[in-house]
Amino acid sequence: MRRNLTHVGAWAGLAGLWIVGLVIGLDLGTASAQTSAPQIARPAGNKTAAATSGAGQYYFEFRSRQAWDYGHTFVVFGRVGEVPGKNNVAGLSPKGDDPSMWVMGHYVPVPSDTGWTDGDLEDKYITSRYRVLVSKEQYDRTVAYIRQLQAKSTTWSVEMYNCNAFVADIAKFMGLKAPSSTWIYPKVFVTNMRKINTGHPEAADELVSENVKEMNNPTRDGRAMISAGMIKPDSAPTAGSASPPHVTIGAVRVTNRGANSAAAVEPHTP
Repeated sequence: MRRNLTHVGAWAGLAGLWIVGLVIGLDLGTASAQTSAPQIARPAGNKTAAATSGAGQYYFEFRSRQAWDYGHTFVVFGRVGEVPGKNNVAGLSPKGDDPSMWVMGHYVPVPSDTGWTDGDLEDKYITSRYRVLVSKEQYDRTVAYIRQLQAKSTTWSVEMYNCNAFVADIAKFMGLKAPSSTWIYPKVFVTNMRKINTGHPEAADELVSENVKEMNNPTRDGRAMISAGMIKPDSAPTAGSASPPHVTIGAVRVTNRGANSAAAVEPHTP
């Protein structure tokens, strides 16, 4: 199932999560649905370097990517020097391209997909990465675990089990440390994972401050770039388009703009 990275008609695929910073009361604001959202392009030649640890001819690369809203966390794996394909990607997201799946995932667990999503293999969208080299034996064992995790991860939930939590399970299976919270931006999650596994013990105490900093980053996602005037929508919303939800973090409130009713969800205390 292809999810369109730059068109808001595929809200579920673009959302890769996010309840961001639930414990620190952030407000993400509101956006309007469009049939053709702006492309989220990174400056030419601006590639995110991959910090590498371990040794071996095979790798697992933990990645975050930019998207219309919040971003997405996932893992790419394969043999060093070989170009990865869609089957070499694992990540958790709402199933299919139905926007209602993403909206419902803020209330209750919804059916999930666990593989490739649009943009995962394009460098221009990658915001952070951490590559771990392993032996063939380690690679085979971890890939088997990933396939088992994919098979049993049948639901996606912002609060209960999101893309960060899915990736954290893979990292822990490999003997790596994972960030202490999964309710953070994907870029912060992967960057923090890289730091705490490569000799930066201070990174654990910087998690909240780095998440706040990312929240204020004008190039964080498509909506943030529009708000900062950096890009403009290619077209206006069309009649009958599904409206993206309004998400207020603190007391979490998710509504569909224009709907007759709204739902409120009390904040979760870890």
